[in-house]
Amino acid sequence: MSAIETFPNPAPHRDYIIKHICPEFTSVCPKTGQPDFATIELEYIPDEVCIELKALKLYYYSYRDQGIYYEGVINRLIDELAGACNPRWMRITGHFNVRGGISSVLTVEAGSRVK
Repeated sequence: MSAIETFPNPAPHRDYIIKHICPEFTSVCPKTGQPDFATIELEYIPDEVCIELKALKLYYYSYRDQGIYYEGVINRLIDELAGACNPRWMRITGHFNVRGGISSVLTVEAGSRVK
């Protein structure tokens, strides 16, 4: 697993939303062994630190060979990403590509956007 690096938030006194979109997320279905493709949207209000983009990309790429269900992906992402940067609020949405005629969208949140 790649390390999730951070850097100091240049405006910790203000609430602002950062949104990163990764259209190339890949993991492996543990039941079939086939690749699962998704677009992952990460939105968060940083507190003291922000997530560094190259590290985020490498972290996402570390899932490419992992057998994990969609529900496991989305919940592990929020646990690890929120754990790395302790945001005021975070939302992760996984738009998983069609498989067997069904597409799936999973969303998980941590923290609160309302103070």
